[in-house]
Amino acid sequence: MKNPRAYLGRWSGIGRPRPGHLDKWVSTAGGLIALAAVLLISEAVLDLTSAAALVASMGASAVLLFAVPHGALAQPWPVFGGHLVSAVIGVACAQVLVEPVAAASVSVGLAIGAMHYLRCIHPPGGATALSAVVGGEAVHQLGFQFVLTPVMLNVVTILLVALLFNAPFRWRRYPRALAIKRDGSPAASKLLAQRQLDR
Repeated sequence: MKNPRAYLGRWSGIGRPRPGHLDKWVSTAGGLIALAAVLLISEAVLDLTSAAALVASMGASAVLLFAVPHGALAQPWPVFGGHLVSAVIGVACAQVLVEPVAAASVSVGLAIGAMHYLRCIHPPGGATALSAVVGGEAVHQLGFQFVLTPVMLNVVTILLVALLFNAPFRWRRYPRALAIKRDGSPAASKLLAQRQLDR
């Protein structure tokens, strides 16, 4: 083995090139602002404990939206559709299945299948389905209202923050379609490569 470090890096999934310092700080600040907004909305609808269960899935979305804004899983339809379809499934499972372990596992499994078929795979959606089941009495009392408030309200908020927060940075425009030139070539790819050199 000529270069053990390169070999281990390739097999462990440590990717290159790494984002530059500015990109890391932009991601950090965007996630902070988005989660503060989402937590305030969730806390207004639910008690803090129940809100925390839902905000965990939104926190995972924030990682995708602000750390990899051009990634396929971070685009608007996967974020919006993934959370909402998962919330519907989670509420339905919580109402139909009495046994919590069965309701939780079935909700996540069905959410994965639904996201596949609707072409909106967004991993945090699985956590949203789970929060509808294990979020506590405050969540259960909301029933399908949980899908609209706080889930849809949170999703719209986090998408708006991602759109506005990434807009000033040409290499981070969100959604990904804003980073594509009219001729179809990626406008942001060279800029992104330049940013990644700043380590």
